[in-house]
Amino acid sequence: MKTLAKTFAAAALIAVSTFTMAAGKPEVSNPKKAVVNLSTADLAIDHYVAVMTAGQSAGVEQLFTADFSQKVQASEDKTNSRSEVISFLKKQKGEQLNCKTSTSIIQESADYMIAKVTMQFEGFTKTDLVTLVNDGGNWKISQSINSYK
Repeated sequence: MKTLAKTFAAAALIAVSTFTMAAGKPEVSNPKKAVVNLSTADLAIDHYVAVMTAGQSAGVEQLFTADFSQKVQASEDKTNSRSEVISFLKKQKGEQLNCKTSTSIIQESADYMIAKVTMQFEGFTKTDLVTLVNDGGNWKISQSINSYK
């Protein structure tokens, strides 16, 4: 009888520890499937700033329109495609830029907005002119023009 009681006790401990371990497993977060609220232009521009300066990569695919392009005006002008920008931003996940950021709205309507994002670094300033469009109820970035001073 003692052996039977010890067997049941051991089985109960094993079952409890198995359930505890299974319940304690953290969910694996998939940033590709993360959904970000882009229902307003302000939310979209705030997310853009977070992606560009704070290394957030969640929802980065849904932030840009299919025909997004980024133009960089520097000593040698360059245009980056949507896929190039997204790939770069994913590699920068978690990297925070050491800059002061300010945002101002240049023009706004019900379906589009142009915003100026200024990033003040030590020694230079990066300015992004960002065009946002209302795409089926979600605001997305359709173009970004970057310049440096």
